[in-house]
Parts: sequence; structure tokens; C-alpha cells
Amino acid sequence: MDDRQRLLQEWTETLLAAFEIDGTRVDIDAVLELAGKAAHGVVRPAAPLTTFVVGYAAGLAVGSGQAEEQLAISSAMAVADSLCTDAAADGGTA
Repeated sequence: MDDRQRLLQEWTETLLAAFEIDGTRVDIDAVLELAGKAAHGVVRPAAPLTTFVVGYAAGLAVGSGQAEEQLAISSAMAVADSLCTDAAADGGTA
């Protein structure tokens, strides 16, 4: 693990602990890949916005009992990924 990966892992663990959700599985690479697609396929500021909305949507789905955690996360990420792909095909507009 390089320094960047170690820092991101430690930061993720710090965030999870602060929100009292230790032990939650976070696929850092998948989140960063999605952020990159949003940044390059839409506009750069879409990266944090996209990852926030994906997390929020997944959290709502789990909290309301609509889906189990991993299904909610993968579904929300798949929707956002598709939208980023479509936006990139349209020249960066959603």
C-alpha cells in the first residue's frame, strides 16, 4: 500500500469512527472511480456532488428498508455511473 492509499484508508476509518459506523465496508477505489467519471464526464465539481448524492440515496434506501446495505450502495453507484457515462456521451451535460 502506497502513502496515498494508506492516507485514504486512514481518513476513511477516521470518518467512519466519527459517524459511529465503524466496520462499514467502503470500496475507496470504486468511489474514486465514480468521482473521476463525474469530474470528467460532467464537470469537475460534479465529483463530490455525485458521491454525496450516491451515499445519501443508498443511506435512504437502507434506512427505509428498501434494500440491504451492499445492494443499495451498488445500485446507487450503478445509476450514477450510467448517468456519468450518458453525460460524457452528450459532451459533459447531464
